[in-house]
Amino acid sequence: MKITYYGHSCFSVVAGGKHILFDPFITGNELAKDINIDTIPADYIFVSHGHFDHMQDVVAIANRTGATVVGIWELYSYFGKQGVKNLHPINPGGKVVFDFGTAKSVIAQHSSSLPDGTYAGVACGFVIKAAEGNFYYSGDTGLTLDMTLIPKWADLDFAVFPIGDALTMGVEEAIEAAQFVKTNKVLGVHYDTFGFIKIDKADAIKQFKTAGIELHLPAIGETFDI
Repeated sequence: MKITYYGHSCFSVVAGGKHILFDPFITGNELAKDINIDTIPADYIFVSHGHFDHMQDVVAIANRTGATVVGIWELYSYFGKQGVKNLHPINPGGKVVFDFGTAKSVIAQHSSSLPDGTYAGVACGFVIKAAEGNFYYSGDTGLTLDMTLIPKWADLDFAVFPIGDALTMGVEEAIEAAQFVKTNKVLGVHYDTFGFIKIDKADAIKQFKTAGIELHLPAIGETFDI
C-alpha cells in the first residue's frame, strides 16, 4: 500500500483509488513546516479523537477537497457545526462500507476533548480493509488487551502505532501491541513533535528489529510502500 507521512500522527493511504487521510495536524507542527496543506489530496479524512494535534487542519482540507470526514458521533456533530458538508459518523464497534473498502471503529485508551475543552466523545482507532491490504491505526492509546480482538476482524499487512510515550504507548508497549495484533510491520507515529515525546529513533528501530518487527519511521513528506 502507498503511504505518505505528514508528521506527528498524520498520514495518508491510497486504497481503492481513494486518498484516505488520518488525523491532519500540519500547520501547527513546526517539524512539518515544509508541507503545504493545499496540495494534500483527500477523499476521506478519519479523525481518531478531538485533541488539536489530530484535527487542526481537518476543516481546511475537507472544505478544499470535499472529503468525507469520518469520526465518532461527537466529532461528526462538531465538524458539521464547523461547516464541513460531507460527514459520516462511526462509533466503536461499528463498521461502515465505503467505496474503498470497509472501516471499523475500535476503542482507544486515551482522553479526548475539543479545542475549547468540551467533551469530544471517546478516543478511537480504525481497522481498514481494502483490496490493496488491511491495516490498523490505533490512534492515541495505551496498550490494551482489546487489541487482541483485531486479528479476529482482519489479517493485517501493517499497523500504525504511537511510540512517543508520556501521552501514549512507548516503544516497548508498541512492540507488544504489534504482537497482539499479529503484524510484523509497524509505522511509528506521535513522536518528536513536542519535547516530552522525543525518542531515540535508532534505538527504537533496534528494539523492534530484535522483536522481529520492521519499524518504519519515514521523513515528513515521504511517500513509501508497505
